[in-house]
Amino acid sequence: MEDLLEIPMEQGLATIFAIGTATPPHCYSQADHADYYFRVTNSEHMIDLKNKFKHICDKTMIKKRFMVLTEEFLKDNPNMCTYSGPSLNTRQDLLITEVPKLGKEAATKAIKEWGLPTSNITHLIFCTTSGIDMPGADYQLTKLLGLSPSVKRFMMYQQGCSGGGMVLRLAKDLAENNKGSRVLVVCSEITAMIFRGPNENHIDSLVSQALFGDGAAALIVGSDPDLAVEHPLFEIVSTNQTIIPDTEMAMHFPLREDGLQMHFDRDVPEMISDNIENVLKKAVKPLGLHDWNSMFWIVHPGGRRILDQVELKLNLNKMKLRASRHVLSEYGNLTSACVLFIINEMRNKSLEERKSTTGEGFDWGVLFGFGPGLTVETVVLHSKPSLAMQK
Repeated sequence: MEDLLEIPMEQGLATIFAIGTATPPHCYSQADHADYYFRVTNSEHMIDLKNKFKHICDKTMIKKRFMVLTEEFLKDNPNMCTYSGPSLNTRQDLLITEVPKLGKEAATKAIKEWGLPTSNITHLIFCTTSGIDMPGADYQLTKLLGLSPSVKRFMMYQQGCSGGGMVLRLAKDLAENNKGSRVLVVCSEITAMIFRGPNENHIDSLVSQALFGDGAAALIVGSDPDLAVEHPLFEIVSTNQTIIPDTEMAMHFPLREDGLQMHFDRDVPEMISDNIENVLKKAVKPLGLHDWNSMFWIVHPGGRRILDQVELKLNLNKMKLRASRHVLSEYGNLTSACVLFIINEMRNKSLEERKSTTGEGFDWGVLFGFGPGLTVETVVLHSKPSLAMQK
C-alpha cells in the first residue's frame, strides 16, 4: 500500500513533526462539580435541578477538567453566574489575554520537541471558538513567541469542535504548496465564553457545563522533512469536509450579550452515526482500506454517546476508541483542541508499545472532527516508522 503515497508532486505529503499540549493550572474533579457549580452560581436552592446536573456529570464518564475560570473570578463578576446576565465584555477581556497565552504554552512545547528555531516557521494557523478580537489571537501569539513579522498568519474563529480537523486540512494545503514551509498550528480553547448559571428551561446548557474543558494544542507541520533533524510522526494523507444535510440547527451556538450560547439536539449522536460510514468509505476508498479494525482511530469525543454510537455503527473493537475516551476522561471536551490531544495520546501510547509495530497509532488511521453544520472533518493519517524510534 506504500506505493499509493508515491503520487507525482513537487512536494511530499504534509507531515506532523511535533506535538505540544497545555492546560490551565486549575483542575476540577467531575465528581465534585455539581456542588461547585451550584455554589458559585448561587443556585443551591434549586435542589432538583442540581440532582439532575449531578446525574448528567456522572454519565459523561469525565473524571476531571481544567479551567481558567476560578471561584474568585466568578465572585468578582456575578453576571457570569446568572443564566442570561450581560457579560460579554467581561468574558472578552479575559479571553483576549488568556487564549493566546495558553496557546503559547502548547506551541513552546511543540517547538522544543521539533528542535529547530522559530525563525524557520513560515506560517501560523490559530484556531479558537473562545472570543474574538482584532488584531486577533494569531497576532498576539506572534508577539509572545517572537515569530518573524513576515510569518503568514491564518486566524480561524468560531469553528467549534470540527476546527481541529479543519486546521489539519489547511496545514496540509500550505505545507504541500509552499516549498520549504513549516506551519505552526495552534488550537486554544477556554470555556469562559460559555459559562453561565443553571436554568430549568435550558437543560442543554447544563450539558455544556458538564462537558467542556480548557486546553491548547500545537503541531509543527511540513513537507519533505530533513531527517537529520526532523522526526516525522504522522503523514496527513488526505482531508475531506462534509456537511450532513438538514442538520443546520442540530448544533446552534449564537453569540449574545451573555456569551456563547450552546444548543444541542439530543439526536446529534444518531445523526453522526447514521452518516459516518459513508463519509469514512469516501475518505479511505482510494487507499483500498476496508477493515475498520485494521486502522487506528482519532474520533472527537463530543460526548460519551457519540463515541458509543460510532463504535456500534462501525463494529469497532472496544480498544479502538481508547485514546478518544482517555482524553474525554482526563480533560473533557476541548472543542477544536480535542483531536490534537488525541493525536498526542495516540503517539504516546505508540511509544509505550514500540516493541511491536502493530501497536496503537501505527500504519493507517482516520481522524474525525464533528462541529456545527453538522460538519464532519475527516483526515486520513499514516504513521511513520520513525515514530517507534522517538525518545
